[in-house]
Amino acid sequence: MNIEGYNIGFAITGSFCTYGKIISEIEKLVDAKANVIPIFSINASTMDTRFGKAEEWIDKIEETTGNKSILTVQEAEPIGPNNLLDVLTIAPCTGNTIAKLANAITDTPVLMAAKAHLRNMKPLVIGISTNDGLGMNAKNLGILLNTKNYYFVPFGQDSPYVKFNSLVARMDMILPTIEMAIEGKQIQPLIVQNIL
Repeated sequence: MNIEGYNIGFAITGSFCTYGKIISEIEKLVDAKANVIPIFSINASTMDTRFGKAEEWIDKIEETTGNKSILTVQEAEPIGPNNLLDVLTIAPCTGNTIAKLANAITDTPVLMAAKAHLRNMKPLVIGISTNDGLGMNAKNLGILLNTKNYYFVPFGQDSPYVKFNSLVARMDMILPTIEMAIEGKQIQPLIVQNIL
């Protein structure tokens, strides 16, 4: 599918170890001539970690997309009434974000973007990255897997013998997942061997 001209929200939450992979996936969307609008959770936009400084990640992603980031709940709210996006992707999507989505909690820019976007009955693509996907968050994941307009980037256990409950999406499959989601289809297979 050709995504040229599509408005794609790309929301980033606090699974900082995946940011390096996310940049290349955003580049793929831009190369496909999509208009990519970055959205950051509060933690993603303010926390400096061993994986880099928040401000540097924001600058890099804004430079890549050519768009200013959405950094507040107030900035995210107009996404719905103004029908700004064709598709919204949350990647990485933490277990905290999964739990809040499943329980209708809207307290970050990313969650407001999701709520606002879903009111227009358009696809929300999730690239999960959580240490408790097969633990306490399994129930929340199950809820979202069975919720209309949610589509998942194929995911698997990234370290099954060390982090038994950890699930991470194959971030290199974001683009084909978006393409299928726009057509109202879940890319398959959904559960895959995760090659890091």
